[in-house]
Amino acid sequence: MTSDELKNLIRNIPDFPQPGIMFRDITPLIGNPRGLAAIVDQLAEPYLGAVDVVLGIESRGFIIGAPVAYRLGVGLAIARKPGKLPYQTIEEGYELEYGRAELQMHQDGIAPQARVLIVDDLLATGGTAEAAVRLVRRLGGQVVGCAFVVELAALGGHARLSGVNVTALVRYD
Repeated sequence: MTSDELKNLIRNIPDFPQPGIMFRDITPLIGNPRGLAAIVDQLAEPYLGAVDVVLGIESRGFIIGAPVAYRLGVGLAIARKPGKLPYQTIEEGYELEYGRAELQMHQDGIAPQARVLIVDDLLATGGTAEAAVRLVRRLGGQVVGCAFVVELAALGGHARLSGVNVTALVRYD
């Protein structure tokens, strides 16, 4: 599927989660069998044979990251909101386009020297992805790329990930 075909399956919801935000809802896209297959294949293909683990970011990054990991033949690590992981964790704080948050990972979630592909549904300001990059590096992993279904280019997230290969299938300027 082309970028335009994928974009046509994304629902726009104005003023969610607060006034002035245009929410890009990927649930119709992932609910479409062709759409889901296309995003998994297109996100995974550039990284075939190049990664040891996929890191999915809570929560839609889990939905996309798990089938991408399967397609790549690797495991899935997860980055979650505080208090959701049962084992020893490390954490990183970050700024959202409408607030502040933190991500945590298990201390053994990424093996030293592991080649990691970070996957999430959306790149906006880049704070979440940047925090995930820092977590991977603190655990001794090597970030080989960040892959997103959607990029909100006007919010500048790509710039916060300088030096990291960034893939986004649908771009909103």
